[in-house]
Amino acid sequence: MHRHLVVTALILGSLAGPGYCEAQIPDAITAPGESAIAAFHAEGAQIYECKADPAGKLAWAFREPIASLIAGGKTAGRHYAGPAWELTDGSAVTGKLAGRAPGASSKDIPWLKLDVTSVRGNGLLSGVTTVQRIDTKGGAAEGPCDRAGEFLSVPYSAEYRFLKKN
Repeated sequence: MHRHLVVTALILGSLAGPGYCEAQIPDAITAPGESAIAAFHAEGAQIYECKADPAGKLAWAFREPIASLIAGGKTAGRHYAGPAWELTDGSAVTGKLAGRAPGASSKDIPWLKLDVTSVRGNGLLSGVTTVQRIDTKGGAAEGPCDRAGEFLSVPYSAEYRFLKKN
Protein backbone atom coordinates (compact mmCIF):
# COMPACT_ATOMS: atom_id res chain seq x y z
CA MET A 1 0.00 0.00 0.00
CA HIS A 2 2.74 2.47 0.93
CA ARG A 3 4.51 2.11 -2.42
CA HIS A 4 1.17 2.38 -4.29
CA LEU A 5 0.30 5.55 -2.35
CA VAL A 6 3.65 7.17 -3.12
CA VAL A 7 3.53 6.28 -6.83
CA THR A 8 -0.08 7.48 -7.13
CA ALA A 9 0.65 10.70 -5.27
CA LEU A 10 3.76 11.38 -7.32
CA ILE A 11 1.83 10.84 -10.55
CA LEU A 12 -0.91 13.16 -9.33
CA GLY A 13 1.73 15.59 -8.13
CA SER A 14 3.32 15.71 -11.56
CA LEU A 15 -0.09 16.47 -13.06
CA ALA A 16 -0.59 19.24 -10.52
CA GLY A 17 2.93 20.62 -10.84
CA PRO A 18 4.06 23.63 -12.87
CA GLY A 19 1.80 24.16 -15.84
CA TYR A 20 -1.26 22.49 -14.27
CA CYS A 21 -3.87 25.25 -14.12
CA GLU A 22 -1.14 27.73 -13.10
CA ALA A 23 -3.08 30.40 -14.98
CA GLN A 24 -6.10 29.56 -12.84
CA ILE A 25 -4.31 29.75 -9.46
CA PRO A 26 -5.08 33.19 -8.00
CA ASP A 27 -2.07 35.33 -7.07
CA ALA A 28 -3.16 35.30 -3.41
CA ILE A 29 -2.42 31.58 -3.11
CA THR A 30 0.51 31.01 -5.49
CA ALA A 31 3.71 29.55 -4.09
CA PRO A 32 6.63 30.87 -6.17
CA GLY A 33 9.76 28.74 -5.94
CA GLU A 34 7.80 25.64 -4.90
CA SER A 35 6.61 22.61 -6.83
CA ALA A 36 3.87 20.07 -6.18
CA ILE A 37 4.95 16.68 -4.87
CA ALA A 38 1.44 15.29 -4.35
CA ALA A 39 -2.21 16.09 -4.95
CA PHE A 40 -5.30 14.48 -3.47
CA HIS A 41 -9.02 14.85 -4.03
CA ALA A 42 -10.93 15.46 -0.80
CA GLU A 43 -14.55 14.62 0.01
CA GLY A 44 -15.97 15.61 3.35
CA ALA A 45 -17.75 18.32 5.32
CA GLN A 46 -17.10 21.70 6.84
CA ILE A 47 -18.53 21.80 10.36
CA TYR A 48 -19.96 25.06 11.75
CA GLU A 49 -21.30 26.00 15.18
CA CYS A 50 -23.99 28.58 15.88
CA LYS A 51 -22.40 31.25 18.09
CA ALA A 52 -22.99 34.85 19.08
CA ASP A 53 -20.79 37.31 17.18
CA PRO A 54 -19.21 40.33 18.96
CA ALA A 55 -22.49 42.25 18.51
CA GLY A 56 -24.44 39.40 20.13
CA LYS A 57 -26.09 38.25 16.87
CA LEU A 58 -26.13 34.50 16.24
CA ALA A 59 -24.07 33.43 13.21
CA TRP A 60 -22.44 30.29 11.84
CA ALA A 61 -18.78 30.09 12.97
CA PHE A 62 -16.39 27.65 11.31
CA ARG A 63 -15.41 24.85 13.73
CA GLU A 64 -13.50 22.19 11.79
CA PRO A 65 -13.14 20.22 8.55
CA ILE A 66 -13.42 16.48 8.22
CA ALA A 67 -12.54 14.86 4.90
CA SER A 68 -11.08 11.80 3.24
CA LEU A 69 -8.07 12.29 0.95
CA ILE A 70 -8.48 10.13 -2.15
CA ALA A 71 -5.90 8.95 -4.70
CA GLY A 72 -6.54 6.42 -7.45
CA GLY A 73 -10.06 5.81 -6.14
CA LYS A 74 -8.77 4.73 -2.71
CA THR A 75 -8.64 6.51 0.61
CA ALA A 76 -5.07 7.71 1.07
CA GLY A 77 -5.48 9.80 4.20
CA ARG A 78 -7.61 12.31 6.06
CA HIS A 79 -7.96 16.03 6.70
CA TYR A 80 -9.13 17.32 10.07
CA ALA A 81 -8.94 20.19 12.57
CA GLY A 82 -5.56 21.82 12.98
CA PRO A 83 -5.77 22.18 10.04
CA ALA A 84 -4.00 18.88 9.51
CA TRP A 85 -3.52 16.33 6.74
CA GLU A 86 -2.42 12.76 7.52
CA LEU A 87 -1.62 10.02 5.01
CA THR A 88 -1.85 6.27 5.47
CA ASP A 89 1.98 6.13 5.28
CA GLY A 90 2.04 7.86 8.71
CA SER A 91 3.26 11.25 7.50
CA ALA A 92 1.29 14.32 8.52
CA VAL A 93 1.48 18.12 8.34
CA THR A 94 -0.33 20.98 10.02
CA GLY A 95 -0.58 24.46 8.60
CA LYS A 96 -1.61 28.06 9.13
CA LEU A 97 -3.43 30.35 6.76
CA ALA A 98 -1.14 32.33 4.44
CA GLY A 99 -3.50 33.34 1.60
CA ARG A 100 -7.11 33.20 0.51
CA ALA A 101 -9.05 33.57 -2.75
CA PRO A 102 -12.81 33.30 -3.26
CA GLY A 103 -14.41 30.08 -4.44
CA ALA A 104 -16.28 29.99 -7.76
CA SER A 105 -19.62 30.80 -6.09
CA SER A 106 -20.96 31.94 -2.71
CA LYS A 107 -21.69 28.28 -1.90
CA ASP A 108 -18.02 27.30 -2.36
CA ILE A 109 -15.49 27.71 0.45
CA PRO A 110 -12.42 29.81 -0.42
CA TRP A 111 -9.28 28.54 -2.07
CA LEU A 112 -6.42 28.65 0.42
CA LYS A 113 -2.66 28.70 0.74
CA LEU A 114 -1.37 27.32 4.06
CA ASP A 115 2.20 27.43 5.33
CA VAL A 116 3.23 24.17 6.97
CA THR A 117 3.97 24.71 10.67
CA SER A 118 4.76 21.13 11.71
CA VAL A 119 5.65 17.83 10.06
CA ARG A 120 5.38 14.31 11.49
CA GLY A 121 6.67 11.03 10.07
CA ASN A 122 9.01 10.15 7.23
CA GLY A 123 6.49 9.51 4.46
CA LEU A 124 5.40 11.49 1.43
CA LEU A 125 4.49 14.65 3.36
CA SER A 126 7.83 14.89 5.19
CA GLY A 127 9.24 17.55 2.82
CA VAL A 128 6.07 19.61 2.37
CA THR A 129 6.29 23.36 3.04
CA THR A 130 2.96 24.60 1.60
CA VAL A 131 -0.56 23.22 1.12
CA GLN A 132 -2.99 24.67 -1.42
CA ARG A 133 -6.74 24.04 -1.36
CA ILE A 134 -8.18 24.59 -4.85
CA ASP A 135 -11.21 23.69 -6.96
CA THR A 136 -13.58 23.85 -3.99
CA LYS A 137 -17.22 22.84 -4.37
CA GLY A 138 -19.69 23.50 -1.56
CA GLY A 139 -18.82 23.78 2.13
CA ALA A 140 -20.11 27.32 2.81
CA ALA A 141 -22.59 27.76 5.67
CA GLU A 142 -25.99 29.03 4.60
CA GLY A 143 -29.33 29.44 6.30
CA PRO A 144 -30.48 30.61 9.69
CA CYS A 145 -28.51 30.10 12.86
CA ASP A 146 -31.26 30.11 15.48
CA ARG A 147 -29.85 28.40 18.57
CA ALA A 148 -26.39 28.81 20.12
CA GLY A 149 -24.52 25.52 20.26
CA GLU A 150 -26.29 24.04 17.21
CA PHE A 151 -24.04 22.42 14.58
CA LEU A 152 -24.23 22.48 10.79
CA SER A 153 -22.39 20.02 8.53
CA VAL A 154 -21.96 21.24 4.93
CA PRO A 155 -20.63 18.75 2.34
CA TYR A 156 -17.65 19.89 0.26
CA SER A 157 -15.00 18.67 -2.11
CA ALA A 158 -11.63 20.15 -2.99
CA GLU A 159 -8.23 19.36 -4.38
CA TYR A 160 -5.29 19.61 -1.98
CA ARG A 161 -1.84 20.20 -3.47
CA PHE A 162 1.23 19.58 -1.32
CA LEU A 163 4.29 21.59 -2.33
CA LYS A 164 7.96 21.77 -1.39
CA LYS A 165 10.63 24.38 -2.00
CA ASN A 166 12.65 23.85 -5.21
